[in-house]
Amino acid sequence: MITPGDEYPLHLSSRPVRDPGTDRNLYDRFFFNGYPQSPATSGVQFFAAAFGTYPGRNVVDAAFSVIVDGVQHNVRGSRIMGDDRLDLRCGPVTVTIVEPLRQLRLSVDSPESGISADLLFTARGPHFEEPHYRWTPGHRTLMDITRMTQNGTWSGSITVGGVITPIDAQQWWGGRDRSWGIRGVGQREEPGSPDSLWSPGFYWLWAPMNLQDEVVLFDVNEYPDGSRWHQNASIAPAGGTVTETKHGLHTYDIDWKPGTRHASAFTVDMVFPGGLSRQYKLQGELTFYMQGIGYGHSQWGHGMWVGPNERSYDSIELDSVNEADPLFQHVQILSTITRNDGAPGMGILEMLLIGPHQPSGFQEALDMHA
Repeated sequence: MITPGDEYPLHLSSRPVRDPGTDRNLYDRFFFNGYPQSPATSGVQFFAAAFGTYPGRNVVDAAFSVIVDGVQHNVRGSRIMGDDRLDLRCGPVTVTIVEPLRQLRLSVDSPESGISADLLFTARGPHFEEPHYRWTPGHRTLMDITRMTQNGTWSGSITVGGVITPIDAQQWWGGRDRSWGIRGVGQREEPGSPDSLWSPGFYWLWAPMNLQDEVVLFDVNEYPDGSRWHQNASIAPAGGTVTETKHGLHTYDIDWKPGTRHASAFTVDMVFPGGLSRQYKLQGELTFYMQGIGYGHSQWGHGMWVGPNERSYDSIELDSVNEADPLFQHVQILSTITRNDGAPGMGILEMLLIGPHQPSGFQEALDMHA
């Protein structure tokens, strides 16, 4: 059961807090994103951030990305962890826990790139505690994590290139998650004997959604044959509590963007105890590339040793991206949402599809949809 104490990045074992235990790949991470309640065609269109601690590697890293006028700007930091696991500052990014499970502040100060931000996340519904993730392909446990997701509003401002964009809680939604446990982090390790290699394929879909009267979460993980090793469908009223949350089952359908492993549109049908049902149709509007905040990045990947106190900046012209490139497979697709009763909303569909997946027609590591 998740409690307010789980907000703090202190998960380990029965040992003292700074003792990393026996697994070098222990991690504890914050993730955030934000977007306007209707798609913006200019100015600030989307932002995301990540902050991770890796006690067994003695590393902390953080990143902030913002899309402005079709360009994704990425600032990153990495440092030695040291002894204080509650020091939530890294490079240009600081996370402040204002009220556990309710409010968090995200601060960015990157004068070298001309990017700064002061943003307050406020929950607009309960946290969704997702079913425990345990993925054990082959002869190794590659993922053993607890994770929760929460939808909310954002207020504050973002500055890029001297232009200040106010972020109004009445106009900006978003989400965040907290996760901790064991997953592949840091530099790649030698696998050992050939039969210890994980079976080809990783299939990940995750979609937190905001509507005026409701907060929603969908996710699924599948093996290459399409069987599921993890799934979740949760809804709660906006402003509701954990006790008002409903958990059910789902089916889904993807409209593929030709030449990619990404969706142009997506439909999910959810069924809950007592006969309640929902359908949500997502229409992709904007694609955010997760490598901007470290996911899958060859140098700034999560938990990698970069240096004792390092920073970086780069940018991505969205119109020039080759979506068949391995570096651009992990995405969040900002989407308009229509519920089956016509109610509108906004949210994201996160996708990471690597390797064969029979229901999707994928045969190889990175063949693209026709």
